[in-house]
Amino acid sequence: MKNYKAIVLGLLVLCASLMQAQNSLPNEAFEQRLNLLADSLSRNLKPWTVPSRVFPVEKYGAVGNGKTLNTKALQKAIDACSQSGGGTVLLAKGDYVTGTIELKSNVMLEVAEGARILGSIHLKDYPERVESFKSVISEMHRYRISLIYVEKATNVGICGKGEIYFRGEVKNFPGPETISEIEDRPFGIRMIECRNVHLKDITLRNSAAWMQSYVYCQELIFDHITVFNHANHNNDALDPDGCRNVIVRNCHFSSHDDAMCLKGASAKPSENILIENSVFYSTCNALKFGTDTQGHFRNIIARNLVLGGLPNASDSFRGRDDCSTGITLATVDGGNVENILIQNVEISRSRCPIFIFIGNRGRRLNEKMEHPGHLRNILIKNITGTENRRQGSLISGLKNYPVENILIQNMNLEMIGGGTAEMAKIQVTEEEGGYPDAQEFSRTGLPSYGFYIRHAKNISLDQVSVKATTEDQRPEFILDSGIQHVSINKP
Repeated sequence: MKNYKAIVLGLLVLCASLMQAQNSLPNEAFEQRLNLLADSLSRNLKPWTVPSRVFPVEKYGAVGNGKTLNTKALQKAIDACSQSGGGTVLLAKGDYVTGTIELKSNVMLEVAEGARILGSIHLKDYPERVESFKSVISEMHRYRISLIYVEKATNVGICGKGEIYFRGEVKNFPGPETISEIEDRPFGIRMIECRNVHLKDITLRNSAAWMQSYVYCQELIFDHITVFNHANHNNDALDPDGCRNVIVRNCHFSSHDDAMCLKGASAKPSENILIENSVFYSTCNALKFGTDTQGHFRNIIARNLVLGGLPNASDSFRGRDDCSTGITLATVDGGNVENILIQNVEISRSRCPIFIFIGNRGRRLNEKMEHPGHLRNILIKNITGTENRRQGSLISGLKNYPVENILIQNMNLEMIGGGTAEMAKIQVTEEEGGYPDAQEFSRTGLPSYGFYIRHAKNISLDQVSVKATTEDQRPEFILDSGIQHVSINKP
């Protein structure tokens, strides 16, 4: 059965990768085939079956009194469970303090209702775990420490109505904000080269850095998980990197940094991914494909989402309620971004609702980037939202590497307006070699309040309206240099 499922998925991937003709816009067949891929993922990608054996952590010496350090006891329970053929390691009631624990194959870690895992607040309780798989993450970023670590495991997961509170507040783990190495701040969960990963129902709160990092993993399901990550810098919610066959469903993320972020630092493709029926709030980027883009991103469906800034600014790490972007699609390190369907999305409280960008940073591990990546074959449709800020949306390729074959359809978006005639004269810099961040171009406002487009080929904005709720002296749309076959059709 497993081989059959793999064949089905493989055939659909092949169809998805070949379906889009060069120099043509996404069409009904494009949308249909990506939805077929989503249907195949839903039918065939199922949670692994957890053996019925239960391993209560108290049996191995754990004490849920909120004070005792339980690292050794929890690890004993995990090891016993895996060595016995698998089952559930159960934390039934109480607060269990621990440092780094390593999950093993065939182990489901259950934090039941009324129970919590509390991360130790002492850095010495987080020994380094250096994975054997080499990537930009392991060699350049040098991410080494986390509360939960997993490497090369099959059938592994975390579930339960309880909570993992990582206690990653700045007072416990101080350190500067960074776009490179994160020092002395533990990640929440790190999984590398794992297969059949399942997280369900669990609440994850306040890591000292990224909450979840999954590198070069396959068959992952995230279902009904809640992430609140507003304790420290670099507080991402979920970062799958070079993962294939992934479902993110019915989740609620609120993060200081990127909320739902696909990455490519592994130099492996991120492919066959379904993201649906979820809420992603952020004060950075709500839904992002990019940052590190050494690997490709392809065959991805994101639908029925609420994206944007925080409804309540008091929840924020910095007291801010807006986000940088609602949707970011970017490549800056040579990876291709293609065959993407994003539909039925609300974007609110975003400075730049949609940011589509090709750059030329070229950060690679052991090789020089031959040329910038392609960004093409993108369908974004049925977009609404209110309270979006002044910056406006940006679509920008490079002079010899335009973004291609992009259809944005049925959009009705509100911006706060207030742009001036002087802002309409702003010259937008290229910023081709930098970090893929919409705020690098203009934090105060682009020369248009709707879309600013340049270095773009075969782009259609069909039934697209961006309304400024207060008077704005900038135009709604600007088509700048390097434009080929770009059309705008307002409702």
